[in-house]
Amino acid sequence: MKTDNKLIGAGLLTAIAASLCCITPVLALIAGTSGLASTFSWLEPFRPYFIGLTILVLGFAWYQKLKPKKQIDCNCETEEKPKFIQSKMFLGIVTAFAIVMLAFPYYSSIFYPKKEKQIIVVDKSNIQKVKFTISGMTCASCEEHINHEVNKLTGIISSNASYENGNAIIEFDNSKTNISEIEKAINSTGYSVTDKKEN
Repeated sequence: MKTDNKLIGAGLLTAIAASLCCITPVLALIAGTSGLASTFSWLEPFRPYFIGLTILVLGFAWYQKLKPKKQIDCNCETEEKPKFIQSKMFLGIVTAFAIVMLAFPYYSSIFYPKKEKQIIVVDKSNIQKVKFTISGMTCASCEEHINHEVNKLTGIISSNASYENGNAIIEFDNSKTNISEIEKAINSTGYSVTDKKEN
């Protein structure tokens, strides 16, 4: 029974570790400390291993739980009902939680508030588009965090961050904001602008 508890605990920890780099930006947004967003981005290259380990550990825990028990010839032992923490129900809850954690990068955008902004451009010659190269982004949650911070600035027309490309293409009215303000907003998330050029 102690082995089952260790397996369940290990499965839970690996599931959390697999999604920690994606959960941190959301937690940083909620806590109001957006600079912490990239703290666990170093875990991203290990995510596939954590996912594999989670599946392996939970699969083995389920195998242990579901395998047939050996029959004992004497009737001297009575079957005790297992404690909740050792039950199939608890293992099911842990498995469901692990699935929710592993899938987090795919639905993390729902945690970022969507703001409808009204954009008024007085002079089209003030419109500028800049491509910022950004290091440290590892998933869709990172993109949402950067877009959220940049869109707080006045004069932003569009912000399109991409972790796959490692950049953000931002269109803005340069009479209301400027490149250094946008760079400062991106850097405040914990990710770093490494290069910028006009598009």
